[in-house]
Amino acid sequence: MSSFSDSLVCMDRMMRDAEVPTTLITSKYIPDFSGRVPVAAKEMVITALSQMSRQSNAFRYVDFEVDIARQDTVQNLTTILLNNNQMELQRPALYVSGAISFVDQNVLSNRHSAGLSGARIEAGYDRSRAATIIGLEMHLGDFRTRTLIPGLDSANEVIMGTSGQGLDLAGRIGTYGVQFNVGRDLVQGSGAAMRTLVELAAIELAGKWTHLPYWRCLTLDNTHPEFQRQLRVWYDEGDRTTRSRMVQRYLASRGYLAASETALPPGHALLREAVGRFQADVGAVVTGEIDFPVYERALRDFVAVGEDGQLARVGWAELSAGQTKIEPFTIDLQIENTSRDRTAFEAGTHIFASATISRAAHLFCYINDANGNIVKIQPNMLSPESLVSANQAIRLPDWMVPYPAFVLTAGAKGSEALMCVATNEDPMLKMPPELNVPALTRMQGVASLQALREQFEAAVGAGNMAAQTLEWRILPARPAAAAAAGKNGAAQ
Repeated sequence: MSSFSDSLVCMDRMMRDAEVPTTLITSKYIPDFSGRVPVAAKEMVITALSQMSRQSNAFRYVDFEVDIARQDTVQNLTTILLNNNQMELQRPALYVSGAISFVDQNVLSNRHSAGLSGARIEAGYDRSRAATIIGLEMHLGDFRTRTLIPGLDSANEVIMGTSGQGLDLAGRIGTYGVQFNVGRDLVQGSGAAMRTLVELAAIELAGKWTHLPYWRCLTLDNTHPEFQRQLRVWYDEGDRTTRSRMVQRYLASRGYLAASETALPPGHALLREAVGRFQADVGAVVTGEIDFPVYERALRDFVAVGEDGQLARVGWAELSAGQTKIEPFTIDLQIENTSRDRTAFEAGTHIFASATISRAAHLFCYINDANGNIVKIQPNMLSPESLVSANQAIRLPDWMVPYPAFVLTAGAKGSEALMCVATNEDPMLKMPPELNVPALTRMQGVASLQALREQFEAAVGAGNMAAQTLEWRILPARPAAAAAAGKNGAAQ
């Protein structure tokens, strides 16, 4: 996690809301001619693009290395398969170019020292500060013509600081001497600085390419320079029980824990499970412990910059008392076809959809074809687990694998519908046996998707689930496509 983690998520949601189509992209090697920043900047670019595409599928990275010295087993096998016409490599539309343009060391250097000497005592104090500036230039280019697109560029710098303090004491009692030396050094690493620059550049380039107001994602309070330090102070000021109680209240407001007047003790199994699911959803290391990253991520929603420019706590008293508003549990179901009209498809057209939930939950999806059949498509034999993470688009079907578990094809003339249901707990333990059927088999005794939704509500309760349904019309196939469509059903 970095200071721009939420900004990347914000860009992902913005591009999804704008229905930005998927773009194939690759990148050149990001060199450092100074030799002073030994980081894998290209890999950071890939990670940033991936983080911005979890829900929107805005970018898909084409990974192919032409440098013989950097090729590995996968690249060697790719070359062999390409030469034998056993593999097709898609041409990217864009590529990222750039370099670490400069590293200016010690542009600021302050040093203060003082000493005191006497017959039996000596003392000295030393304090120093230095700053180094790193610059990164990145551009977007048209892969077809290998030309850099004017205006699609990013140039940013970051200041990396170094500070040190030292204290020396020496004294003599009789013929014996005693000396003390106490020092503290603080160095901000070049790796974290480069990740900040790369993520900022990726947000700028993506926003300029898609013509979206990307600056809205860069003005979040948590990118304030003092944000991390101030929250760390508040974290250290509170005891373990206080921190645990406030985080529990936040998790309850987000639906990860059931609302209760009695606080769970730190280390409780239910609390660890809720914290683990929350960590997985926000991209943190899953430990189940309420450490500083969990505390910071939970309480950042209750911090704002005041009129004096300082960070202030907002609503912490209400949070501690459990008076915060519970956020709704939502599911976002989208048709991913690139056609303009996503409410009508010709017979025989392959239909692609995705489902994204607001927090980790059990996800079930069903298709109702034109013949009235209701078939469960998620989970299935290739994705048997119903528990999925939040803020990650679940593809229906998974068009990223060569052999998906099923294919959605518009069948005969009529109408079809797709419904997805997400629940906090596994509902199949409380559902009637006839509804707990294997995937891709026709369900018996279910008249409609609405009746199936009512069964979920009866099993887990309407407040513990989210559901959404998409419908589309099937148009007669064109003469050339009618023969190819044949008798394809809605789910195969």
